[in-house]
Amino acid sequence: MLRDWCTWDRDYNDIVQDIRARLESMASAGNAYTSVLMQGSGTFSVEACIGSVLPAKGKLLVLANGAYGQRIAEIARYLNIAVVLEDFGEVDAVDPDRVSAILKADSSITHVAAVHVETTTGMLNPVAEIGQRVKAQNCIYMIDAMSSFGGMEMDMDQLSADYLISSANKCIQGVPGFGFIIARASQMLTLEGNARSLSLDMYAQWKTMQSGAGKWRFTSPTHVVRAFMQALLELEAEGGPAAREARYQESNDRLVNGMRKLGFTTLLDDSNRSPIITSFLSPDHESYEFNQFYQRLKAKGFVIYPGKITLADTLRIGNIGNVYPADMDNLLTAVAQSMYWA
Repeated sequence: MLRDWCTWDRDYNDIVQDIRARLESMASAGNAYTSVLMQGSGTFSVEACIGSVLPAKGKLLVLANGAYGQRIAEIARYLNIAVVLEDFGEVDAVDPDRVSAILKADSSITHVAAVHVETTTGMLNPVAEIGQRVKAQNCIYMIDAMSSFGGMEMDMDQLSADYLISSANKCIQGVPGFGFIIARASQMLTLEGNARSLSLDMYAQWKTMQSGAGKWRFTSPTHVVRAFMQALLELEAEGGPAAREARYQESNDRLVNGMRKLGFTTLLDDSNRSPIITSFLSPDHESYEFNQFYQRLKAKGFVIYPGKITLADTLRIGNIGNVYPADMDNLLTAVAQSMYWA
């Protein structure tokens, strides 16, 4: 990131093209997919996808069990897209059979959106099984893979996914500044004229990148893009998503086992937990207060997340990024030293 790049420079655009090709290869073993990069945070890319994919008469079914599924529905409402929100609650995974029943009962639904890893709780949703039900009803399927792509093995063909959305700063371990959408190429070709926004027109951005061989429509985050290329090279050197998933899983196992030994309880059953982030029930002690615990850990070099659900008082600990099992051991030592209420 210490070197400047010009947005129109051929060498820079070649980097963009290399990134796109690597993302497409990571998403599927076939060649039926294409990709587009979009400026902004991951939510910008989610909104670009929703607002560009849904036609004027389309209807979106959103499968939610946390804040990020709810946000997709909110985006659709802002864009005046017909939306059905099916809420599975905060501690239950999306039920594929329930999805089938909804789609069979409402033939006007054309598109379905689900979140792979719902980081509100750390829930891992069964996106492949959902995809089978979605395709059985001939609907278009979109997956928010913000907190999983690059850190968990996946193949869009096996997931039955038409669109997959993620961000530079999650499991691929770049820095914030842009997101991306990987799409079935045959679907991307049908989107012209759908967009409800100029700057978030995913089709127009894709068409410019295609015809301009890596050119962005508007000023791109050049330093962030270059950092992302380096992050992709580091992912490849680590052994790809399978190796990274193994590291994340080992770190998560050490975290959960260690926190349980310290008296903490996970919010979710082990069968539903992702290896990305874990919610723990807050200690049931009158003197416990999250901010005080947070500040004690921060002073020792560790930052955790507050809880984000309504039905229980929780805290969350993530383990993605340049974090290794030994870091989890150090965190657990810091947690033990910071338990002032114990």
